[in-house]
Amino acid sequence: MENRRPYVMSIAGLDPSGGAGLLADIKTFEALGTYGLGVCTALTVQTDSRFLSVEWQSAEQIIAQATPLLETYPVDYCKIGIVKDASTILNVIRAVKAIRPRIRIILDPVLKASAGYAFHDTATLSLWKEVLQEVYLLTPNYQEALMLSGEEEGHAAADTLATYCAVLLKGGHRQERQGVDSLYTTPDNILDIPAGNESVFPKHGSGCVLSAAITAQLAAGSSLATACITAKLYTEKFLASHSSLLGYHIT
Repeated sequence: MENRRPYVMSIAGLDPSGGAGLLADIKTFEALGTYGLGVCTALTVQTDSRFLSVEWQSAEQIIAQATPLLETYPVDYCKIGIVKDASTILNVIRAVKAIRPRIRIILDPVLKASAGYAFHDTATLSLWKEVLQEVYLLTPNYQEALMLSGEEEGHAAADTLATYCAVLLKGGHRQERQGVDSLYTTPDNILDIPAGNESVFPKHGSGCVLSAAITAQLAAGSSLATACITAKLYTEKFLASHSSLLGYHIT
């Protein structure tokens, strides 16, 4: 019998260097035995070390790209990366779920000044709460968790966010627990995932690779905890693959 790969989708920005965003996600999906479908949220001008400009896609443009794919292919897991704002993300997720009600969303919140977010705005924070209620897994780094929650400490931030969805708090910027990722399936259920033994180098797009790897592992049938553990190992191989900012995808 023919062995078909599970379909997964990335809704993310186009990074011409291939290190991050949509192209990095598709590379990761392919390496991990899934078939990646791609929807572009932003056209960027950048390299691995310079971000020059961005042309955002509207919610309508993103939905127009995603709709025929979701109507054609059985997509159960979708990773979302950088999108213009919370309102756009919310509209896109609701449109996706209108077509595939059981789809699970993995959101990698790429929150930078270039994205135009205003986190001290009450309306924006309220919109993010609506977004998180539609999400299966959120994969913030330490600073992103603080901004999304309004908290001043990482554990408290992850606790708050975990009342809406599962949270994988990444350890790259955690001063007290460097390299340790923590999976919060609820505020009281926490799994620490320590760093491996690989000698690693900084990489452009490491967060994209991690969230895409989790998405691929979930689509292949892994539990959430196993998917996060396995994806971390894959990402560490990516970080160790080369000394430059652009990594290689090694299985």
